[in-house]
Amino acid sequence: MGYIKGLKCRECGREYPVEPIYVCEFCFGPLEVAYDYNSISKAVSRKKIEKREKNLWRYRELLPIDGEPQVGLDSGFTPLLRADNLAKALGVDELYIKDDTVVHPTLSFKDRVVSIALTKAKEFGFDTVACASTGNLAHSVSAHGARAGFKRFIFIPASLEASKIIASLVYEPNLVAVDGNYDDVNRLCSEIANKYRWAFVNINIRPFYAEGSKTLGFEIIEQLGWKAPDNVVVPCASGSLLTKVWKSFKEFRDIGVIRELDTKVFAAQATGCSPITTAIKQGVDVIRPVKPSTIAKSLAIGNPADGYYATQVIKETGGYGEDVSDQEIIEAMKLLARTEGVFAETAGGVTLATAKKLIEAGRIKRNEVTVICITGNGLKTQEALHGHTAVPYYIKPNLASFEEVMKTIK
Repeated sequence: MGYIKGLKCRECGREYPVEPIYVCEFCFGPLEVAYDYNSISKAVSRKKIEKREKNLWRYRELLPIDGEPQVGLDSGFTPLLRADNLAKALGVDELYIKDDTVVHPTLSFKDRVVSIALTKAKEFGFDTVACASTGNLAHSVSAHGARAGFKRFIFIPASLEASKIIASLVYEPNLVAVDGNYDDVNRLCSEIANKYRWAFVNINIRPFYAEGSKTLGFEIIEQLGWKAPDNVVVPCASGSLLTKVWKSFKEFRDIGVIRELDTKVFAAQATGCSPITTAIKQGVDVIRPVKPSTIAKSLAIGNPADGYYATQVIKETGGYGEDVSDQEIIEAMKLLARTEGVFAETAGGVTLATAKKLIEAGRIKRNEVTVICITGNGLKTQEALHGHTAVPYYIKPNLASFEEVMKTIK
């Protein structure tokens, strides 16, 4: 059996049983998983974790399942790269890239949350899974759902990049392209979830699904030698990933896996969709919805469900939030590729460009340990780079033609 005590409203604190529900019936606040930390602290140790398989389930006591893991056994434990070349380019001493562009079956951090969500869907007895997605979640639910034997319904904005649509269709789910942005898609899915008995991973399964993001934070601490970084920069769409990374750090401290925690958390968004960072910079708690207009479509959520909670993490940790233009996103994608050989999707460009701004502004100190979270592979968003890269050298198939080109290369 697992270590879940139940669900708890994040607003009024009212408690609920472990069921596929996601909102408090009294105050309409979001529900979150509550754990028996006293028992967990007795069951978990560094040595016990280190002996396990190198996947996200090595932290299973802090994940919301009751039985054995059933989905995502190949997900998690992605590299934490010491990025010395990039550090030099940014003028900092110690910089790391948490690289979720590799290892995961569908090449994004969404494999973390979907592994938890579909395992929980199995435990609840669902035969159909569904999601509203800006791309990466669609891929993950389509792929993991296929392997786990679920019927799958995937809802996306019709304007999504063609490469991301194909990357879902290959798994042959029921893919529904909605004429609208992500917020329109999400509203529609909420209506559908109330009518059909499906496991909507980011609606009625959301309290469990969101817990999967904690594994990224657990891995950062373990891979840094069981210590928390001074700074962590996290991309924000709904804001959930940022809140769960911070929750994972606090959980490791509270159960005694680490002793010290003094990390500043920083939020990264695109200027064309920045309701969370705008609130942070204005010093307000109210998240004002926006209409997204950015190449970073995987972050294009204009009315972020966890936006308020993300701003509270920033306050709690003494961090900050910043947003960047589409051109800054593209330049950061290219910088990461040429310095560290990591091809990130547009969300990764957002995170790195934001980190660069924060360093230049002095909010991230140059002598501190900083981790930048890169959450998806650049092969998913190649369209964003069209017309922004160098062009090939075209030559005839002879040495003389090649040597003419060599004269122009510095």
